[in-house]
Amino acid sequence: KFTEDFEYPTMEMWREAVVQSLKGLPFEKLLTKTYENITIQPMYSQEVMATLPHTASIPGSGGYVRGTHPLGYLQKLWHVSQELPYAAPAEVNSAAKHDLQRGQTELHIVLDAATRAGKDADRAPTDQVGRGGTSISCLPDVTTLLDHIDLPATSIFVQAGTQGLPLLALFAAYLKEHNVPRDTMQGCIGSDPLGVLVQEGELAHLTSWYDQLAVTTRWATQHAPRLQTILVQGNPYREAGGSAVQELAFTLATGVAYIRELQHRGLSIDEIAPRMRFSFAIGSDFFMEVAKFRTARLLWAQIVNAFGGSEDAQKMAIHARTCRWNKTVFDPYVNMLRVTVEALAAVLGGCDSLHISPFDEIIRHPDEFSRRIARNVHIILREESNLYRLVDPAGGSWYVEQLTGEVGQQAWRLFQQIESEGGMLNALKAGIPQRQVQAVANQRRKHLSTRKDRIVGTNMYPNLVEKKVERRPFDHQAFQALRREQLTTVRKTAAPDRWIQFDPNRPIETGMEAVRNGATLGEFGTHLTAGGESITITPLGIHRGAEFYEELRQKVEAMPERPTVILLKMGAVKYHKARADFSRGFFEVGAFTVMDEHVFDSPEAAASAAVTSGAHIAVICSTDDQYPELVPPIAQSIKAEKPEMHVILAGYPKDQIETYNAAGVDEFIHVKANVYEILSHLVQTIAR
Repeated sequence: KFTEDFEYPTMEMWREAVVQSLKGLPFEKLLTKTYENITIQPMYSQEVMATLPHTASIPGSGGYVRGTHPLGYLQKLWHVSQELPYAAPAEVNSAAKHDLQRGQTELHIVLDAATRAGKDADRAPTDQVGRGGTSISCLPDVTTLLDHIDLPATSIFVQAGTQGLPLLALFAAYLKEHNVPRDTMQGCIGSDPLGVLVQEGELAHLTSWYDQLAVTTRWATQHAPRLQTILVQGNPYREAGGSAVQELAFTLATGVAYIRELQHRGLSIDEIAPRMRFSFAIGSDFFMEVAKFRTARLLWAQIVNAFGGSEDAQKMAIHARTCRWNKTVFDPYVNMLRVTVEALAAVLGGCDSLHISPFDEIIRHPDEFSRRIARNVHIILREESNLYRLVDPAGGSWYVEQLTGEVGQQAWRLFQQIESEGGMLNALKAGIPQRQVQAVANQRRKHLSTRKDRIVGTNMYPNLVEKKVERRPFDHQAFQALRREQLTTVRKTAAPDRWIQFDPNRPIETGMEAVRNGATLGEFGTHLTAGGESITITPLGIHRGAEFYEELRQKVEAMPERPTVILLKMGAVKYHKARADFSRGFFEVGAFTVMDEHVFDSPEAAASAAVTSGAHIAVICSTDDQYPELVPPIAQSIKAEKPEMHVILAGYPKDQIETYNAAGVDEFIHVKANVYEILSHLVQTIAR
């Protein structure tokens, strides 16, 4: 009876109510265009569900859009897979033993540049040793790394680059040395040759890397069924400024490239697909990220099904890491808030493993405190928020389901474009993904420059009195000297005939024996067949969004005298306060010194104060209605007395721009102004 008394509101009725509340503004004012070229609506309805076939699926089936397990995290929790990026194996071991007892569930090893390049620490360029991760060159390094870690009970994750085969031989040799059954090995020692190519811009002997990928995959299928050997990284595309759709499409295309290459080498789809782990960055657009993870599983299931894969092979294993692109050096504690929201999106999207960045990740190696704070976010999401008790909580949301469908359509269209170019490798050679990512990155930079996009603490609400986080520089030369000493001992005790039994047709089994007799990772390169073309492409321009603002601020902070601004606040508070507050925030983005102690009641007093203040810049703050009486006399007086002083007007009165320019106004600052360009120009001019 209650429901009969009220008319059921239609979408038209809701739209009319919205239009009325806008008080004359068009409904389209509420539409938001994303970097994925998707228009976010202000309202969604149940009717859309009928047009989305995936909404009929249930968790654990039907394309796995709702997750690969019927009971979600109740059946299998996501791995707490925090990266331990320390240079020395002993330091990684110490952190791992500590963190594995306090919530971490997967030992996540990030390799240094030398190891990723297949070079031993004592024979690599100094700046590569210890850069970006852990130095691993020999079996004693692995022994140190894994000391007192219960490997059968601990998943491991090694981002191997192109070095999957020698690293797998090293880890397998460790298991044999310690009488640990190799079929207990779980996790991922994953090679990603195209990921290396797109980041480095060059890769020699691609055919050989594919050959080795086939060897490791076949070996794991036979001897370590819970170990993944293929890593497909979408992170680089996102961390170069790309969109969620681009990241997803290019990752899928890379995965397909690996399937085809391994099938060509005799492996079946049901042998290949379960050995794959996909890695995605988590951006700051919360619902877009939830939709991305859901649709990634759906599209991958379709792809594997098209290759003839079983239902089990269609399951996508997803690793997620919070994106570096939006993290900041200044006010870094805001990074804690950023990663919490991003981690929540990944969990709601159904990731299988997750790295949450410590707040100081981009500044220095994280310490025990920052690691603990990041690790605790997992625990809060799992235990305090009880997210593990929910199965696909975003499922059924009209907004999320439609967004899932739209992300899928856009990503599939781009994936097909890459396929039409002959696959991912040909597309990279032609520079197609790189140009598309760069176009979005340019758009992001433009929006950051004008503060259409905001980074709190950097281009909005900067904290100029913050206590800087100590950087702790890393001494590569001293570390290489230590590694050289360690490896000298290894080489002295190595068996001279350590490679005599090596069989290129059985490289892992015979490689295990070689490393047990003292062979190093770098020596594998001379004993494995090298073949195939050497490829050079335009690499992705990986960067952080805040970098150009940070460089500007650091330049200003290093100046003998910072640019100084005097705010000429005219008349009553109601006339000047809004624009004075705006102006202070505008110039503090560049770490300018702002003087705003006085309020002026006449143009003469304001101009006199500006000239005698010692400031480089004077900003007139009042209302557009007051400006005709204030701006010309103030600007003319300042320019007459001190022509080098920059006169700026807070606001942009369109009808008076030429008049005010003629009076001596140099620049106008307002909500649509290009903050970065204006501040950069002022810094360059003042520094002369």
